[in-house]
Order: sequence, then C-alpha cells, then structure tokens
Amino acid sequence: MKVFKFGGASLKNAQAIRNMSTIVLDYAEGPLVVVVSAMDKTTNALERVVHAFVKGENYQAEISRIIGYHQAVINELFENPQEILGTLEGLASQLTEKLQSPSEEDKLYDQVVCFGEILSSFIVHHYLTTIGLKNIWKDARELIRTDSTFREGKVEWALSESRIISLKKDLQTHVIITQGFIGGDAEGNSTTLGREGSDYSAAIFASCLQADSVTIWKDVPGVMNADPKRLQAAVVFEELPYKEAAEMTYYGASVIHPKTIKPLALKGIPLLVKSFTNPSLPGTKIHDCKVDHLPPMIVFKDNQCLISCKVTDFTFVNEDQLRAIFDALSELNVKLNVMQNSAISFSFCIDFRENKVMALIEKLQERFEVYYNTNLTLVTIKNYDEQSFETYRKKPGVILEQSSRSTLQVLVKE
Repeated sequence: MKVFKFGGASLKNAQAIRNMSTIVLDYAEGPLVVVVSAMDKTTNALERVVHAFVKGENYQAEISRIIGYHQAVINELFENPQEILGTLEGLASQLTEKLQSPSEEDKLYDQVVCFGEILSSFIVHHYLTTIGLKNIWKDARELIRTDSTFREGKVEWALSESRIISLKKDLQTHVIITQGFIGGDAEGNSTTLGREGSDYSAAIFASCLQADSVTIWKDVPGVMNADPKRLQAAVVFEELPYKEAAEMTYYGASVIHPKTIKPLALKGIPLLVKSFTNPSLPGTKIHDCKVDHLPPMIVFKDNQCLISCKVTDFTFVNEDQLRAIFDALSELNVKLNVMQNSAISFSFCIDFRENKVMALIEKLQERFEVYYNTNLTLVTIKNYDEQSFETYRKKPGVILEQSSRSTLQVLVKE
C-alpha cells in the first residue's frame, strides 16, 4: 500500500493535473491513497481573503479571482464542465458563508483556508473519474481528528487511526483521493496542521494504514543540500537518514514539512521525494540508513523576527525571567528558531506573524525592555566545512551568529 502526496505546483493548471493523473495511473493497481494540496498559490489567495475580512476591506474581488482560476482549469480539463462548475459555485457559496460567521482570527483562518484543498481534490477526483480510474473522494476533516489549536492542530492519534483504518475496505477496489493540510475538531470545525502541512497529512495516513511507503511529488529532482533557486550548485541526495532529514526540516528546509518524519520513522516507513516533471529520476529515499560524509546542508528561512528582552533593574538574566519569557511563548504558541543570551538580555528569533509578534511583545513589555527587528533571513549550515563556515559568517548584514560542533546559524538583515 502506498501514499502519494501532490503539492500545489503539480496541480497548478489543466496540463499539470493531466500529468499528475498519468503518474497515479501507473501505480493504481495496488492500494493507493492520494493526498493533494491546494492548487498553485490558492492558499496565499485565501489568506488574503481572511486578512481583508479582518481589516474590514473588500474581500469579494479576491474570492472571485480564486473561483475564476478554478473555473478556467475546469473548462480546459473537462469536455462537459457544467455539472462540475455547478458544484464549484456551491463551494464558493459555502466559502462566503464562513465569512458571515466571524470568529477569532485563527479559527476563521482555518474555516476559510481549508477550501483550497477541498476545491483541488474535488477537481482531481472528477478528472480521474472521467479518464476511467475508480476513485473515491474522502473528506480529511472527517478522518484526521485534531484538537482546537487553530492553524497548528494537534492530531488525536487514536481517534484518527480508527477512522483512517476504515478506508482499507474501499482501498481494495478504489484509489482514495483526499486532502492534505486539514483536519477537524470535536465541534465540527475545520482545522489546519500548520502551513505547508500536506506532507504531514500524508505521513498520518501512511502511519495509520501501515503503508509500504510515502512518495512526495515535487518540482525538484529530490532532496537537495540547498534550495536550487538560491544556490545553483545544489546537489541531490540519493538517500538520507531520518534524523538528518528531520533536522533539515526543523531548520526550515521547505522540501518537507517538519512534522512529517516522526510518524514515518516510528513505523519504519520510507519517504521518497521524487520529481513530478520527470518521474523516471530516482529521487531521494529517506529511511533508516547511515550515510558518511554528507555535504553541508544550507537552509534559508525568510520572514524572521529577532526579539531581544533586556532586564530593567540591572540584575542578570535568571531562571525566573527565562520562565516568564517561555511562559509567554507557550501561551501564544510561538516556536523559537534560535535563542541566545547575554548577562542582561535574552534574544530569540521567530517567524514573523504580525498579530502573534505584537501580542508577544506587549506581554513581554510587562517585565522587560523589548526591541525587535524584522525582514530578516535565518541561514543554517548543517555539517559545515571550513569554506562554508567562513563564507556565511562573513556575509554582509549579519546581526546574530551562533555555532556548535556541526551547525552554524546566522541571522541576516535583508
């Protein structure tokens, strides 16, 4: 049994969906679950809808663009698109209705943004049916149960597993089409698993179904030691140990979602990363293995914010003050990317989400002088050698540097 995951770039237009369907057909003889993301940049567009709504600005024009984009794909993909376009209009109405029931911003985000995956999986399901592939559409919100931590839903594994195992009967005769990134809580609300979380969804399905493998189909030939858009000399790994891949994702490598590795490693399920533009390439196999002399892995993480908390009474930073900082981070569900302290200050780097950052700063100002910088890029060089170490620590604009035996991190002002 296999699990495939297709990202937004592999579904961006009618031709891409045809290409994706060819790959699926090649593997359709065995049990197969296909997890799809929202079509290219749709999640970004839905985020703009939420942002406009919260700001009291016009969001209807953005919704019209989203629906128009999907209509154009449907018109090109299907000979008789009328029925499918009718269902699309119904989904568009549901999206608008969600905005008529305003709620806390993170909750509203999940109710709106989930429509990207619903729309794409709906189109993929119908197209595969028209080309003769027996498949069933399943709503991941009814299969993956999470708590109500909106935008970062935590999976309730026992209940999710009992629901996902029920797919085994259908898998004997049909391919399952479902969505990545989304789940549902006990109150029937949509939840999301963290930005770019479709990889994690595939791992959840694979773990619960005891799959033979998970394959993530990307627009790159495999896992590379750097983003080829930033470093043209990047090379492809033939294989990687689970631990190395997990550390890459922790530091911000976008090729795999950070939560993906753990459920697969615990079950010994290999993760394959392959090219959807050239499926014949071997790609990268992530599994339980040992690889000697890995080249430096270079990860760029943009849109970072550096926050510095300075004590105000001339005492040194102590455990009580650190506890106050970490309590604030935990309360607002903010993840640290780097931290560093001096005698009278504690600095840390986080992803910049304006509402979270401003709420965190306001809370920290109750006890500290707080300073912050935005528009930063965190560069992590894992398994550095002498050349990469010297190259990156001497980059212009470095405002923070931290190194260990194997890892160098520099925070650079853009």
